[in-house]
Amino acid sequence: MEITIRANPCFREVDRSQKRYIIMKGSAGSGKSVDTAQNYILRLMRDKGRNLLCVRKSDITNRDSTYAELTGAIYRMFGDSAKQYWIVKQSPLMLECKANGNQIIFRGVNDESQREKLKSITFKTGKLTDVWIEEATEITQSDFEIIDDRLRGILPDGQFYQIRCTFNPVNKNHWIKKVFFDTLDPNVLTHHSTYLDNRFIDAAYHARMARRKEVDPEGYRIYGLGEWGEIGGLILHNWETAEVSQNLNDYDDIALGQDFGFNHANAILLLGMRDDNIYILRELYVFEQETSEIIPVAMKNGFPTDRVMWCDSAEPDRIKMWKSAGFRARPVQKEKTTEKKYQVSQIDWLKGVVSRDKAVKRQIFVDASCVNTIKELQQWKWKKDEKTGQYLDEPVPFQDDAMAALRYGVEGWRKSGGVSVWR
Repeated sequence: MEITIRANPCFREVDRSQKRYIIMKGSAGSGKSVDTAQNYILRLMRDKGRNLLCVRKSDITNRDSTYAELTGAIYRMFGDSAKQYWIVKQSPLMLECKANGNQIIFRGVNDESQREKLKSITFKTGKLTDVWIEEATEITQSDFEIIDDRLRGILPDGQFYQIRCTFNPVNKNHWIKKVFFDTLDPNVLTHHSTYLDNRFIDAAYHARMARRKEVDPEGYRIYGLGEWGEIGGLILHNWETAEVSQNLNDYDDIALGQDFGFNHANAILLLGMRDDNIYILRELYVFEQETSEIIPVAMKNGFPTDRVMWCDSAEPDRIKMWKSAGFRARPVQKEKTTEKKYQVSQIDWLKGVVSRDKAVKRQIFVDASCVNTIKELQQWKWKKDEKTGQYLDEPVPFQDDAMAALRYGVEGWRKSGGVSVWR
């Protein structure tokens, strides 16, 4: 059996290391997750008795991250012959090497019941030897200790236990920095990578990063250079991930928001409103696709055609295409003011400021499957005056496509004072 592997040389040391802790911080697009997935597929095929546990804070986000990366690695390596070597299951998520029975399973640590289930993991052959914690900054130190404690017991000669953490170093005060980077430990290998180390990155991504360097220097240091930082000036704090009901009848009203894009993301959000709170049920987030390509994807993914879809008014031709496809697409009616003031009024409403003399305690609940929306919420921030160090009442215009879809999607509720009048 011959396998063709494309790898970045900067990961050679981590892929060969047998240290217990491999801690990989890096920029977006550095290739660390792709390399990790590829390395695990090779390792589990080579060494009988090894089994991998993939962990995210929220279990459901494994589907679009670790599971997607691992299955992608399998199909890149074997193409149409993939099923000869691996069993790929989706319910529940599981991968199994046909040659030796080694398995890959996926879990979350979002609550006590999920953490408790980690203690009873068993495999058909061998033991739990490897753990991949993706977006490791999501988990707490106590979560990590529970996971680490699962790797114990005598192993056959030549085998070893290992945890690999991959993440963007958003917060310089995070426990991961203190435990693994600020303290010397011979059992720890720390690694740093950026998109500049990734020889497979496309030109469009380089262009997006160049733009970020220009408009958001602070964010570029973290997401472009992979340096420890702390994103100040975050716009929204009243949100949290949750398992959001997908039953549209559970809400007082339903609406959709869409921000058109091509080189940057075209984002569509399915939103619900109940008791003054906003629920983000579903997202569609795609790059470099025409409207004619996006419409069937939206239909396939269950975005309703009988609810109002609020869209950017600057794209009337696209709105017309969505209407022709049966969607109730309509442009938002922007106030006669500056774009900056218009956005601020939308943001105030999302925070709960209904009018000058009225505020409500509003919470935004985001389904854990909306991974791109969550990433944007984590870094959507106000512009900073580099001279004074003060934050301005103007959002940074970068990686805010889902945020634009959110702002548009709530327009019917914002302007009607609650449930949309557009029935």
